[in-house]
Amino acid sequence: MDVCYGGLGKRYRAFKKRGRKIDLRRGRPCREQLNLSNGLWARRKYTSRDGIDCRNYQGGLLSGLPEARELFSEYLEVSPDEVIVGDNSSTELMHETLLAAITHGVPDGKGPWDRSKIAILCPCPGYDRHFARLKYYGIKMIPVAITDEGPDMGVVETWARNNTVKGILCVPRYSNPTGITYSDAVVQRLANMRAAAPDFRIFWDNAYAVHHLEDDHEHLANILEACKRASNPNRVLLFGSTSKITFAGAGIAAVAGSKENIEWFKKDSAIRKIGPNLPNQLWHVRFLRDMDGIRALMRRHAAILRPKRDALLGVLERELRDKGIVAWTHPKGGAFIYIHTKYGRAKETVRLARDAGLALMDAGSCFPYGVDSSNSGFRIPFLFPTVEAIEYAAELLTVCIQLASR
Repeated sequence: MDVCYGGLGKRYRAFKKRGRKIDLRRGRPCREQLNLSNGLWARRKYTSRDGIDCRNYQGGLLSGLPEARELFSEYLEVSPDEVIVGDNSSTELMHETLLAAITHGVPDGKGPWDRSKIAILCPCPGYDRHFARLKYYGIKMIPVAITDEGPDMGVVETWARNNTVKGILCVPRYSNPTGITYSDAVVQRLANMRAAAPDFRIFWDNAYAVHHLEDDHEHLANILEACKRASNPNRVLLFGSTSKITFAGAGIAAVAGSKENIEWFKKDSAIRKIGPNLPNQLWHVRFLRDMDGIRALMRRHAAILRPKRDALLGVLERELRDKGIVAWTHPKGGAFIYIHTKYGRAKETVRLARDAGLALMDAGSCFPYGVDSSNSGFRIPFLFPTVEAIEYAAELLTVCIQLASR
């Protein structure tokens, strides 16, 4: 394609000439967000409310400090005895649950999951790290289109009738990357649907549970309670973390589920580790205190992020409105805007952007195996850059979209 075409070509060459580099590949928190939690460092005491010295081995606390479990029970809307609190990564906890299923199976099953014969349903566009994990273990991924209410449940329910289908990956609130929140109807259907595999698991990665950008928060139904009411209490495993609440590199994370699931995971954890980072759990509890404390902190995050999201949306609206070549999401929370190009121009748009200094994730990264058959979409994170950098990047992006669409 000739990028020297008319006024667009002139604008594009001007961007290239500036030589500016902006990286929008991942949703990293910005320095201002991280600074909100610097008070963690002022809470470096080591004794818990029950007199536990968190610096030492505490074999009886494999599930985490009691006060940390209580905090995450509020966060994930479960009871404290349905939570295990670990270290900073919920992604790691999800990996550990998957590996335990592969090596020893899960409650309700008849043994280990044979990774060469099973499949997992993957709503997409979705989270690339989820797909990378399944690919690493050689587990078949089945793409399922995601709608404004969640995964296409007609497709999900059809595939669930196959006993080789063992689960589904979900980011239910402000989904990565589309920003949608699962409707009550979708949550109920996931809990109630007939699954041929008795050990079918919903991996409920509620990574953006409190990451609201607007005052009118989008409601998300309680999946564990729905599964209990449907007589499928073991069907769901829930995950969450403070990675975009406090420090991305030093937060705490949790896995939750039925008591039977928690005992299963606890038994597996006892073989792998002596215990989690108890001092960090203690400092987080003392800093965050409770859900009111978390909500107050997240309002401060929103005050930083909302102008960035709005700046990105504003440039897209100004430059591309009524052009008929692209659409984009308008998330009320989370960390991403998803761009839908028409006419299969996503790869060319990403290439042009990179050549001009704007680094984006590969088109197709939000799909299993990195393959978007329509070549239509890519995600834009808005956390890390300044508002000025977002506006610069967005203007360059709109020029690339228009050039790629010619």
